[in-house]
Amino acid sequence: MATTVSEAGGAGDERGRRKGRTTPPHVRALAGSLGGVVEACCLQPIDVIKTRLQLDRTGAYRGIVHCGATAARTEGVRALWKGLTPFATHLTLKYALRMGSNALLQSAFKDPATGDLSNRGRVAAGFGAGVLEALLIVVKIRLQQQKGLRPELLKYKGPIHCARMIIREEGVLGLWAGAAPTVMRNGTNQAAMFTAKNAFDVVLWKKHEGDGKVLQPWQSMISGFLAGTAGPICTGPFDVVKTRLMAQSRSGGDVKYKGMVHAIRTIFAEEGLRALWKGLLPRLMRIPPGQAIMWAVADQVTGLYEKSYLHRAHL
Repeated sequence: MATTVSEAGGAGDERGRRKGRTTPPHVRALAGSLGGVVEACCLQPIDVIKTRLQLDRTGAYRGIVHCGATAARTEGVRALWKGLTPFATHLTLKYALRMGSNALLQSAFKDPATGDLSNRGRVAAGFGAGVLEALLIVVKIRLQQQKGLRPELLKYKGPIHCARMIIREEGVLGLWAGAAPTVMRNGTNQAAMFTAKNAFDVVLWKKHEGDGKVLQPWQSMISGFLAGTAGPICTGPFDVVKTRLMAQSRSGGDVKYKGMVHAIRTIFAEEGLRALWKGLLPRLMRIPPGQAIMWAVADQVTGLYEKSYLHRAHL
């Protein structure tokens, strides 16, 4: 009987530890922020070269390598990191929100008895994190549309005030008015990415969330790269539709695409299924490498936290 009680107690302790192993949202947010800084530092030269090539109307650059070499030779190597501060700030805030909100939602969707998170809950948490990210994009667009510099003449005084005004005047759904493709793209992207990352960690490295195992950076990069391909593939149609809806002119009164669903149907009917994934290759050249770098850093932070937590739990 004593053995049974001990075993039951041990199982209960193990369940209790498992429930407490979830990395707190603030640690996840910090991990994402650090990952964003490193990603920005690594990929900024690519972004600079891309911009230079897009603006080159005289044929001064013969390709990616020639453009980078020319900029470094004529302006110094530091020229390849021009614009790093706003790019790094953008990624830092984006990943802090994405990782932190996902961790918060995962905690909410966990089974209260066992502390386990189902695949459905993981997908829902990822989707919710993407929706929150899209919400900020909507608020940002509203703020950017305002003209003038005098604060007293501006309708929206800041992000929080903007969100409050929209809710008061248009209701909660006003926050997503006209942004359905962006919401669906971001939500689906994060749902696919977080779910795929966890799945690849388990399948490739036998790494389970909260087990205290710290992946090697190269292992995180492989999982992150593969997970980074899942988002663009799943969200291709929403990205194409978002671009088409934003680009169409309303000056004539009538518009070709009347909404997200109508746009998808029209593009499919007129251009075929493959047209819904136009631009996929450039996205795959940018997003997976960025995810590989970000996760290599973020996994080190969260892995060390989990390892430290388990060490304290066994003392």
